[in-house]
Amino acid sequence: MRRKVVKKVLSVEQAEGRGARVRRSIGRKELRRLDPFLMLDEFRVRPPAGFPDHPHRGFETVTYILKGGVKHEDFCGHQGVISKGDLQWMTAGRGVVHSEMPATDGENVGLQLWVNLPKAEKLIEPAYQELLATEIPSTAQDGTSVKGKLWQSRRLIAGESMGIQSPVRTHTPVYYLDFEQQPGARLIQEVPQSWNAFLYVLSGMIKIQSEDEEEDVESEAHHTLVLGDGDSVQVTNMGPDKAHFVLIAGQPIGEPVAQYGPFVMNTQEEINEAITDYNLQQNGFENAHGWRSAAQK
Repeated sequence: MRRKVVKKVLSVEQAEGRGARVRRSIGRKELRRLDPFLMLDEFRVRPPAGFPDHPHRGFETVTYILKGGVKHEDFCGHQGVISKGDLQWMTAGRGVVHSEMPATDGENVGLQLWVNLPKAEKLIEPAYQELLATEIPSTAQDGTSVKGKLWQSRRLIAGESMGIQSPVRTHTPVYYLDFEQQPGARLIQEVPQSWNAFLYVLSGMIKIQSEDEEEDVESEAHHTLVLGDGDSVQVTNMGPDKAHFVLIAGQPIGEPVAQYGPFVMNTQEEINEAITDYNLQQNGFENAHGWRSAAQK
């Protein structure tokens, strides 16, 4: 059964970090969470704006660069540049303090997804998985339409598609697929029945086609399309230009969520402990003592 759109949300640009601009998808008041996802931001940043030193605990951040690049540095000495097409999957676990600043003088654009961790793994040791653009599996294929064969491509950031497996290992089962479609192209992508799923449109005009034409939904850029029950989604590029969108799906964790900014736990008591640990630089935040990123010096 094809999934239909059950909610459509426009991501309005807002200020975030230090002078950065983001379009928030998951995490807006209209779409607070979609288990296991906590937030998705489409960010745009130019120097001197950025995301200076800040902490995380209890979840994972997934940074995917669409244009330019981001300099990353954390309080354990991990640093580098995430450039166009690259991916960083950071498991914050018990605690990370880091900075994310623009790597070029021009506009730097990307997506950052926050994925929750189950209670049993919220206080694991921090870890990184980083893939260069050339290391992310991709496929190009013909997208069928009434006019014939049209080109489309997909990049497999996480999960499995068309028999290809992403090298990224996820604590919570997740699909993260990046699609580009030429005008008129159509795709059908399988999605596990029990998973929550949504699309975020970066450019172009697409249509989500359900079993009933009256329930079809068209969408332009900067909209989030939450999908209902089903085992697949059908998407057609309805516009005159190339369409670009991501399809993200995940197995729900089904646990209580308590959140205070960059701390995500299961109870308010655990949030209070996280704040205390960060302020006292203990229980995972020891390296924060006296540390400042190069961007803050």
